[in-house]
Amino acid sequence: MTAINVAVTGMNAVPDNPGAGLAVARCLREAFGDRVRIVGLGYDALDPGLHLGEYCDSAYLLSYPSSGAEALLARLSEIHESEPIDMLLPCLDAELPLLVGLAPRLAEMGIRSYLPDASQLALRAKDRLPELAETAAVGTPETLAIMHPDFFRDCGRKGWEFPLVVKGVFYDARVAANAEEASAAFRSIAAEWGLPVLVQRWIAGEECNLTAVGDGTGALHGEVMMKKRAVTARGKAWAGVSINDEDLAGIAHRLVAALKWKGPIEVEVMRDTKGGYHLIEINPRFPAWIYLSQGVGRNLPALLLALAFGRETPPLAPPRPGMLFLRYAQEIIVPLSSFEALMMAGRSAQESER
Repeated sequence: MTAINVAVTGMNAVPDNPGAGLAVARCLREAFGDRVRIVGLGYDALDPGLHLGEYCDSAYLLSYPSSGAEALLARLSEIHESEPIDMLLPCLDAELPLLVGLAPRLAEMGIRSYLPDASQLALRAKDRLPELAETAAVGTPETLAIMHPDFFRDCGRKGWEFPLVVKGVFYDARVAANAEEASAAFRSIAAEWGLPVLVQRWIAGEECNLTAVGDGTGALHGEVMMKKRAVTARGKAWAGVSINDEDLAGIAHRLVAALKWKGPIEVEVMRDTKGGYHLIEINPRFPAWIYLSQGVGRNLPALLLALAFGRETPPLAPPRPGMLFLRYAQEIIVPLSSFEALMMAGRSAQESER
């Protein structure tokens, strides 16, 4: 592959809920080295990935998704004029609806993407999982959309016993053991992600996740699976071990076939104490643990680039089971001038000096 410019979003690294952008950039760098130029895109000058030159050759700030599609398009156009973008690889749920809608206009500008369409994106939304799960012949916990924390005062009388899982439409999931914890989770999630907030029945067992790439025809490519071994307070994987689970793979293949999914995908399931599978979420992006795909011999961001550019993909070796990933926090040192340039001008210091 000749040198290309790939713009990657989601460069934040909040410890309990990191974005996938930095891990995606790391996969691309290790796969292609200097044959790929990585343009880091973020929403906050404190996003650490924007300051890591070994993974991001340049960095820019975007307008927040709440500013709307036209503001996002205008900002991407500015960046594209400064540094032509060959491929845009978004890594955050909240920006996907806007970028899916903008994909045809971005393509006219020469910015390629590899994304589902709006109908596919809607079908895997958290509030529509029961419908999709039935199509794919997999169970899913009952989920209810609520608008006020008063629901938790007497939810037991309505058949909703604690513990319960309180979730945002885009992000965040917290297990609540009682009404006080549930109400606090509701208010925190609603303040950050808006209404409605979702309540889901809790399933006892172990969480297993699968990530892969759909090609838009119903086929699934390069599936990599892991079982969580340690989680943050928000249930995000802090450590996990790669597995090969034929049942989980079968579930994912049926879901992707039903969706005709195109682009990255993550399927989250709970395997209960009796061995039954329950679909928890389908995320329309690579997960934060995507670097594990490189570790097991299936670099999925590199595979996505090959599919997006119509390149022939070599046969994939079976992923190596028993590979453990451990997340850790590390300080980086950044010149204040570089941070200030990103904050004030919306671009990295080295780019501002060009």
